[in-house]
Amino acid sequence: MSDLLQVEQLAVDIGPVRIVDGVSFHVAAGETYALLGESGCGKSMTALALMRLLPDGGRIVAGSVRLAEQDVLALPESEMRRVRGGGMAMIFQEPMLALNPVIKVGEQIAEALALHQGLRGQAMTDAARALLDSVGVPDAARRLDSYPFELSGGLRQRVMIAMALAGQPKLLIADEPTTALDVTIQAQVLDVLRRLRAERRMGMLLITHDLGVVAENADRVGVMYAGELVEEGARDAFFAAPQHPYSRMLFDALPRPGDGGRLTTIPGQVPKLDAPMHGCRFAPRCPFAIARCRIESPDWQELNGQRVRCHLAGTLPPRTVRETSAHEKPAQSSQALLQVDGLKVHFPIRRGLLQRTVGFVRAVDDVSLSIQAGRTLALVGESGCGKTTVGKALLRLIEPTAGSVVLGGTTIGAKNVSSLRQQIQMVFQDPFSSLNPRMRVADILLEGMDALGIGAASERRDAVAQLLQQMGLSDDAGGRYPHAFSGGQRQRIAIARALAVSPRLVICDEPTSALDVSVQAQILNLLKDLQARLGLAYLFITHNLAVVDYLAHEVAVMYLGRIVEHGAAADVLRAPRHPYTQALVSAVPRIEPRRDSHTGQSIIRLAGDQPSPLNPPAGCHFHPRCPHASDVCRRIYPDRTDLDGGHWVRCHWVAGQV
Repeated sequence: MSDLLQVEQLAVDIGPVRIVDGVSFHVAAGETYALLGESGCGKSMTALALMRLLPDGGRIVAGSVRLAEQDVLALPESEMRRVRGGGMAMIFQEPMLALNPVIKVGEQIAEALALHQGLRGQAMTDAARALLDSVGVPDAARRLDSYPFELSGGLRQRVMIAMALAGQPKLLIADEPTTALDVTIQAQVLDVLRRLRAERRMGMLLITHDLGVVAENADRVGVMYAGELVEEGARDAFFAAPQHPYSRMLFDALPRPGDGGRLTTIPGQVPKLDAPMHGCRFAPRCPFAIARCRIESPDWQELNGQRVRCHLAGTLPPRTVRETSAHEKPAQSSQALLQVDGLKVHFPIRRGLLQRTVGFVRAVDDVSLSIQAGRTLALVGESGCGKTTVGKALLRLIEPTAGSVVLGGTTIGAKNVSSLRQQIQMVFQDPFSSLNPRMRVADILLEGMDALGIGAASERRDAVAQLLQQMGLSDDAGGRYPHAFSGGQRQRIAIARALAVSPRLVICDEPTSALDVSVQAQILNLLKDLQARLGLAYLFITHNLAVVDYLAHEVAVMYLGRIVEHGAAADVLRAPRHPYTQALVSAVPRIEPRRDSHTGQSIIRLAGDQPSPLNPPAGCHFHPRCPHASDVCRRIYPDRTDLDGGHWVRCHWVAGQV
């Protein structure tokens, strides 16, 4: 393969801080090069430097960037505008921020077509529709007249890809293109990228911290840490035997199927780059570091076809098998701590001058579940299926339309909601949004105890210190504000706030969705430790099935406001029966070699998007996307079909097989 992109000794400063330091790599035409590492390692800044789109104060201070033998850094800005989009294009991490919210999708794509291909009028409209068709957007002609907010997350990401392709680029830079997407939508987007790369012979720079995505999409891998590349090699060699201690620890931090043992964590965090660097930048966190590592920066070494920057390369001990969990899974008691029956949450739609109700959004439509003390029930499904609404309805942060919630034998209603909130607490998805930025951490933890009148003032202060210690935070953390902490530390503070009032049940709403694998491992270990020590029950809301496999005892799969499959985690994840659950499990990216159609296991890709809960399909709500749908599925919603060991599904196709 000929090199399409050549980056040599690239160095980027933002103000006085060196963000990218001496990075070199190349990408061939038709090849995907993955840049892997934790947040703060400099991956996105490297991509922005290639596009010359650095933030204010940022500048490229050294190195060269050549795209198809053209010196990108030497071009005047007028020429660089043609390179952006025409020579290389970028898919940004958050499409809702990258797309203009007040301009229709078709007009935004047309702008790129006019600039790079000189199209006008009907030819431009036809080309925009063809681009949406090429990235798998259904009903492309109608979507051209939609605004970004009218599209789902998966469709917005596809529109971003279509805009990037409008200039027919030779190189596509994808910066965390699937981080916030469900596994089914993620699989669709990655399929689109793989197909387009093959058809157009594009080079692709894939930036991610998801090892599963790298394993299934990359040809070569570069691992980045603290502004430097520390390891590089072919995908197969890298996944067979990562050579750098940092790469090894990223692998060990991943939850593996069927493994409930303690996850390996990387102590500390990525160093702040405004301090002087001496020796190997990973040495302060490395369990193998020697004195030389702290004073001398390592050079590149060739090892088994891989390149690695480590003084100890080739001499590290073999990777060990992770030890099994020291915690026994508590036995399931006959008495449920939480019993939910027939829960419904319908939001009225009002229109007209008199605001008459013209319909309802059936966000939650007849959900029943139970959780025992000391156990974890995972509620999984795509975004928009009603998972978070269930959690908020249990706390009465959203008022239920119907149904009953019984906690410890007491029916919860509007009159005793304050006692409910002492016994049930919630950890929200984004700790930065859910923590008051104007309150110190100690005051955040005290707020709930003060409101519920728990203990005397001196006892509360002692409890705060003990909570911070339990969370692994420093003694001075209570006097600092949330912005002074990393994402993982903020999530620990959110968990501490939930535990401050001694709850019996904690609702965890996507608590690890935006975290690196190393920080995710810390949070999962912490949740498991707390459950073993305090006997907590968890309702764990997520779409990350690897986390579910590691943490949950039981799984409930939700689709369009209803639970369609329920059972023990091992049964649901190892032998899913509902076609929707099968698609979810199939779509999870894996670092182990995946069996494909050549070996008898098909990878299921769902067509289309989840229907609107405003107007759900008649019969089984899943039938428009189901490969096994029959006439009865289109007419009648399926009853519950009981399988072995408490495993049940709602599916006519499964019922016909029993």
